[in-house]
Amino acid sequence: MGFGITTIVFFVLIATLISQGINMVPQGFNWTVERFGKYTRTLNPGLHLIVPIIDRIGKKINMMEQVLDVPPQEIISADNAQITTDAVCFYQVQDAPCASYEVNQLDRAMQNLVMTNIRAVLGSMELDEMLSRRDHINSLLLTKVDEATNPWGVKVTRIEIRDIAPPQDLVDSMARQMKAEREKRAQILEAEGQREATIKVAEGNKQAQILAAESQKQAQILKAEGALEAAQRKAQARERLAQAEAKANADVSESISNGDVRALHYFVAQKYVEALQSLASANNSKTIMMPLEAGNVIGSLAGVKELLFEGTKKTS
Repeated sequence: MGFGITTIVFFVLIATLISQGINMVPQGFNWTVERFGKYTRTLNPGLHLIVPIIDRIGKKINMMEQVLDVPPQEIISADNAQITTDAVCFYQVQDAPCASYEVNQLDRAMQNLVMTNIRAVLGSMELDEMLSRRDHINSLLLTKVDEATNPWGVKVTRIEIRDIAPPQDLVDSMARQMKAEREKRAQILEAEGQREATIKVAEGNKQAQILAAESQKQAQILKAEGALEAAQRKAQARERLAQAEAKANADVSESISNGDVRALHYFVAQKYVEALQSLASANNSKTIMMPLEAGNVIGSLAGVKELLFEGTKKTS
């Protein structure tokens, strides 16, 4: 019976040793192996055998990207504004032995490192810069924290500031300031609009005056051109009349030199008609008494007609 108990204990011990020597690492994890307390190797995902009692599993490191919540903290900005901010950090272990043996409590170390850098970065900025340059802050934090965690075998992929909350009285003051800025911009825009409208109206009036002046000038030019053309026509008519009279005088003079009495009748009739015309055009002339010689004058005109008819025949 004692032999049976010993056999059972032996098989149980063997089974325990075998179970300790067989290890299955899940996907997304790396396990470190320690021999007598010293790191020897890293087990990747899959089935592995180790030497029982001599070797043991040291650290089980998560190699997937992890999220670290950074708790809220109060920060004083460069312009002495007290704000409350929190953040979130995304990181991934790249080297399991470094993450296991270069730092103790990796999550706590990462959290304190991010909080310290947030205070350093935001504390060097003014409040307006914090609120308007969120992307710049995230990039600066990422660079600093990633550089500090390199010896730990950790790659920081992103750091995001989730909230920057000033005190309520400061928020109210900023709201009033923003409202005043908006009203100022509205007044400026309204004044600029009125100025533009005044300028447009003045330009329109100026253009209308210019067009009216040009139209008046054009009308004066056309009127002057019409008067000039009329004067030219009158001058041409007077010139043709003078030429006709000169030709008539020449014809009459030629007839007189040839001994034609009718030419003398022409001169007498011409003077007689001119005298009658001046007499008729007088303002105090109401009744015109024709002299007895009017018949002789008409006969002279008949003779002049024959004289001119003969001159026309000669010319043709």
